[in-house]
Amino acid sequence: MPTTPRHDWRQHLEVETPEHVVIDYELAGLGSRTLAAFFDTLILGLLLLAVELSFGVLARVAATLGVTILIVLQFLLLTGYYTFFEAFWRGQTPGKRWMGIRVVHDTGHGVSFGGAVLRNLLRVADSLPPPYLLGGLLVALHPRAKRLGDIVAGTVVVRDRPHHVLAPTVPELSAEPSAAPELDDGEFALLRSFRERVAALPGETRRRLASRLAGRFRNRYAAAGGDAEAFLETLYLEESARRRGRLGARGPSAVERFVARKEGRWAAFAALAERAGGQGLDGFGAEELPEFAARYRETAADLARARTYRADPRLVSRLERLVSAGHNALYRRERSTGRRVLGFFGRECPAAVVEARRYVFLAFLTFSLPAIAGYAVLRERPALGPDVLPDGMLERARAGAARAQEGLGYYEAPPGERPIMASGIIANNVRVATLCFAGGVFGGVGSLVLLGFNGLSIGAASGHFANAGLLGYLWAFIAGHGVLELFAIWVAGAAGFLIGRAVIAPGRLSRGDALILSGRLGVRLLGAAVVLLGVAGIIEGFVSASTLPLPIRMGTSFASVLLLFAYLLLGQRLSGRSAG
Repeated sequence: MPTTPRHDWRQHLEVETPEHVVIDYELAGLGSRTLAAFFDTLILGLLLLAVELSFGVLARVAATLGVTILIVLQFLLLTGYYTFFEAFWRGQTPGKRWMGIRVVHDTGHGVSFGGAVLRNLLRVADSLPPPYLLGGLLVALHPRAKRLGDIVAGTVVVRDRPHHVLAPTVPELSAEPSAAPELDDGEFALLRSFRERVAALPGETRRRLASRLAGRFRNRYAAAGGDAEAFLETLYLEESARRRGRLGARGPSAVERFVARKEGRWAAFAALAERAGGQGLDGFGAEELPEFAARYRETAADLARARTYRADPRLVSRLERLVSAGHNALYRRERSTGRRVLGFFGRECPAAVVEARRYVFLAFLTFSLPAIAGYAVLRERPALGPDVLPDGMLERARAGAARAQEGLGYYEAPPGERPIMASGIIANNVRVATLCFAGGVFGGVGSLVLLGFNGLSIGAASGHFANAGLLGYLWAFIAGHGVLELFAIWVAGAAGFLIGRAVIAPGRLSRGDALILSGRLGVRLLGAAVVLLGVAGIIEGFVSASTLPLPIRMGTSFASVLLLFAYLLLGQRLSGRSAG
């Protein structure tokens, strides 16, 4: 009889389905995940190169359009490659699909849009120090092979095609069986075990084992010459047919009857599950959906029966693979559609800001107090300016008086450069917000440092310009976009503080559960920050850096305040509705 290895060093996750059947997922280890990441990095590099070559040519013809599109596409590829594929391609990037692994939630459900976003936002923390040392160590040491992103998002990476479930290659038969074999259950199980494993064996081992096993049976049959594997395959098929009642009278065992009766239905469900994995249930016709659900429930029941019968572990593994594929297709937490994405940014994100308003206020204080301190120190000790401010800021302060007398602003971009400037500003600000959020996973310290440093910088710059009598000159430029930009950074910091609190003080929850709940709220806060930073970047590029009169820029600032209140009011209504 086939036996399982004495020690199975692979990591597993058991999930109970709504049908009360336990699925045993094999977790993907560091090796397969590293190879998948290498393959994805190669694809991402090729995509970036293609974008560079394509729009680099366009930039020589239409500089503004080409460079703007180039900046936007590079930003989207670098920040959204993993999130897009995992959210919309059922938990798999091209690299993960190549390696046969998939992201799912701890519950066995397919990864949600929010989960995919959250686990990939924290890549920046997992990559410290380069290259991915922290994330790699966690995958190697964590009992569920989780990196920081998986811990916060409540996800795991599982094998989609465990190696011991691969179906063997079945050769064609050219002749009818010469005799009806009579094998006992142990011999038939041994023959079936060889047939299932033969495709994975090295060539020499395969031939030696086939020859040895064939020698055990050849003396019983007159027509037993020729290739050993072909003989064993024929022997197996004849004995299988006899046990199904076509060639003999001896009754099969319960497991053999069960397998013979169900084999065709499992193969049919496997084909449906393959379609669901590639296309989702949207690719099924109206009449096919009930059939898929019915076959899934039937296969789940068959898995329970196989365990009851103490069937061969390879049969159990095969059924687990089929049930997990059906489970992932049927029980997705949410549909990752365009409408779902719009609802996330337009409704859930402002509601999250209202819900986390205390953390937003804490982030405001963390930013504002160092800003006030930086302003006061530079006003008290003007000589510190050259030591603490960048050269570009010092140069603008020196040129500020002359520009102000000429009626020029702090910075005025030529009209052709404004789209490029806006796209670059948005990309940079979103990266800063992401860092501020991801820094929270280190007990909130990363978020605290980033907020404090940015506050100190803007306070010191304001103090230096005030010493030159140019404070109004500086803030006339900042006012148009500053309200949204600063508030967005505070919101991103609040998201980081939420994660930090879950790490340090999870309360009555386990630290893992607290991180998951805080992560779900935090990713919505960061979504709100992205929306606000997008609008702020457009204002900065097209209004603040323009030659528009000061009243128009101040009017834009007032309009941005109204926009912010409208966005938060929408969140307040949704928050109140959900509370009611």
